[in-house]
Amino acid sequence: MTSSARPRRNRRLAEFGTTIFAEMSALAERTGAINLGQGFPDTDGPETVREAAVRALRDGRGNQYPPGLGVPELRTAIAAHQQRWYALSLDPDREVLVTAGATEALAASLLGLLEPGDEVIALEPYYDSYAACIAMAGGRRVPVTLRPNGGSFRLDLDELQTAVTNRTRLLLVNTPHNPTGTVLTREELKAIAELAVARDLLVVTDEVYEHLVFDGAEHVPLAAFPGMRERTVTIGSAAKTFSFTGWKVGWATATPELIDAVRSAKQFLTFVCSGPFQYAVAEALALPDSYFADFRADMSAKRDVLTTGLRRAGFQVFDPAGTYFVTTDIRPLGEVDGTAFCRSLPERSGVVAIPNAVFYDQPKAGEPFVRFAFCKRKDVLDEAVARLQRLTR
Repeated sequence: MTSSARPRRNRRLAEFGTTIFAEMSALAERTGAINLGQGFPDTDGPETVREAAVRALRDGRGNQYPPGLGVPELRTAIAAHQQRWYALSLDPDREVLVTAGATEALAASLLGLLEPGDEVIALEPYYDSYAACIAMAGGRRVPVTLRPNGGSFRLDLDELQTAVTNRTRLLLVNTPHNPTGTVLTREELKAIAELAVARDLLVVTDEVYEHLVFDGAEHVPLAAFPGMRERTVTIGSAAKTFSFTGWKVGWATATPELIDAVRSAKQFLTFVCSGPFQYAVAEALALPDSYFADFRADMSAKRDVLTTGLRRAGFQVFDPAGTYFVTTDIRPLGEVDGTAFCRSLPERSGVVAIPNAVFYDQPKAGEPFVRFAFCKRKDVLDEAVARLQRLTR
């Protein structure tokens, strides 16, 4: 019997193998290294929110299929959240869609809004699911690269404008930005909004780290700028703000026309999701301002523990203005290949990190950069920092 020469894998996904996060987390487990690679906390979120989930289970709320748009309580809470923090008015019955985490919101947005061959401009380096979701939708990704500038990674607005062609359909924007920790300024966002309006572009904006901004940085949703409300899908998530990544509760907000497009894809992905957890997240979004301030202060302190330790270990550190990641340059350590460095790091120092090269279309551009997560307990970060000192001994 002869084997068929026909490829078995969809050509759109041929470039995508096992994610680097799975590889590095498996490496951490195998070696017993501290996992500062994958971005999940090592503590649970507020006890009151966990109890709300338990209460929903016991009361029989959400144990069967919830409504396709999400339970009314959560949709109402999401709309109230956008009004409370950003003065954005939303109709919870027509302009809010609950999803299986932000990743599904992103996938459904791109599947629902793109035609094959449409160009999508994304800010590189980007979270790996961006490239895969654009590919699944038949789009063509066009990276605009954030580059080191004055101790952080910055967007070149001229490069962004030049990247737009008559084939550009959509801008995919992430702020606060993973993996670099950049928070786009109000002036940068205004320029992006003006470009989108002038060229009649759709925008999908990933704002899952909206409550994690530091040192006076300000998160401003793109949908708040003139002309953007009718062309922007805003993606949010409970995972990063409330430290319940396993619940997979995310959402998309937009005009009814855009939400209908996103829902047209979402209903054939998971259909519905996270039943009892939706009720709990509705309560979480209504927590007092003090919760969000304390959460931000705690993460800021953890960031400082890690960035200080990384500098002492010999890394060049780009201080993040947001998220819970810090990008470093390994060249001061005499290293140049971030992927090889990360694969050897567990054996050398008992710590796992992520090579930024996987977040670039041209991996060479991200080769010397490595990302660490600081969403861990302080004692874990202290131990990781102590272990990293071995690199300079």
